[in-house]
Amino acid sequence: MRGLEGKVAVVTGAASGLGEATAARLAEEGAIVVGWDLAGPAPVDVTDEDAVSAAVDAVVAEHGRLDVVATFAGTAGGGPAHMVDAAEWARVLAVNLTGTFLTCKHALRPMMAQRSGSIITVASVEGIEGTEGGSVYNASKGGVVMFTKNLAIDYGRMGIRANTICPGFVDTPMFRQVMGSENMAQFREEYREHHKLGRFGEPSEIAAAAAFLASHESSFITGHALVVDGGYTAGMRTGLSSLMGLD
Repeated sequence: MRGLEGKVAVVTGAASGLGEATAARLAEEGAIVVGWDLAGPAPVDVTDEDAVSAAVDAVVAEHGRLDVVATFAGTAGGGPAHMVDAAEWARVLAVNLTGTFLTCKHALRPMMAQRSGSIITVASVEGIEGTEGGSVYNASKGGVVMFTKNLAIDYGRMGIRANTICPGFVDTPMFRQVMGSENMAQFREEYREHHKLGRFGEPSEIAAAAAFLASHESSFITGHALVVDGGYTAGMRTGLSSLMGLD
């Protein structure tokens, strides 16, 4: 255990993929976990400020505090800029960036009152480097990285830490929706090869990083973009290592 016993955590996007895995991991570590998602018995739309505010109030009313928030709610989207209409741009930014902002904004209210908390936002390797056709998705995730750094600057003296996780390509329902078609098979293999470990990530591996950032074991870490990507952003691999027997 990492000192999460009795801590109250909110995980957005908790019904599937990375959010589901993280909610389960935090619960295993002893946290009281409240999952938010559009899918579920009590849906919370992270793009609706009134809904987010009310959901935070409900957590504090029931549990008395809020110690951890992890913002896994997200959506895919992209294309070359000249092919992205304004409505699509607004949709992706609304979920990925504005949803993160609203969740953090209202989670900060109880955290400021108790002068402690760990905010874990979720960006992407595509928030720290470009990809073909990434446009709006990359912009939204790049915004999450910088927003999180500013949270760390503004609230650190109140005992509130803020870090972001930048996953590589992870086998989730959203990944399979985007990359699972036969037309994407060639590109899917190229993306897999670009991960220096030669495979895609598992949701549990991102959940482990989130549990670390939620815990006291990361007590001197704030304002950090933690890349969990199987070496995707480490640099170029040409295959030369294969000639040296390093496969």
